[in-house]
Amino acid sequence: MAGAAASGAGRGAHSVTTKQRGDDAEAAAFEYLCAAGLTPVARNYRTPGRGGGEIDLIMRERDGTLVFVEVRQRSTGSHGGAGASITGLKQRRIVFAARHFIARLRVAPPCRFDVVLVHERIEWLRAAFDAPS
Repeated sequence: MAGAAASGAGRGAHSVTTKQRGDDAEAAAFEYLCAAGLTPVARNYRTPGRGGGEIDLIMRERDGTLVFVEVRQRSTGSHGGAGASITGLKQRRIVFAARHFIARLRVAPPCRFDVVLVHERIEWLRAAFDAPS
C-alpha cells in the first residue's frame, strides 16, 4: 500500500487538479516566506463583487512593509514559464485588491508587490512590479 500513499492516498497519480497544484505551490511559498522572516497577514484576500482582484498572500516584513504576494506555479517552462503568466491585467487586479485592503487600515504602511515562482525550486522576486499612480 506504500505506492497508494505516495500517489496521493486514493487519488490516482494523474488526478491531481490544477487547483490542488496551485494550493500546494501557495503552501510552499507561504512556508518559504515565513522561514525568511515574513509574518502572515492574510491568505487569498478577495475584493467583493465581480471583476475585482485576489491576492494569494499578504505578508509583513520585519520593517513593517506590507508585501502583496502573487504565487505562480507552472509545470513547464513553455509560454515563458510561471513569471510570464503575470500579465498587465493580472497586475492591475492585484493592485486593485491591494488598494482595497489598504483602505481598511488606519495608516497605509510602505507596500511592495512580490512574486513567488514555484517550479523545480522556489524563486522569490521582490518588488516584481509597481502600482501605477
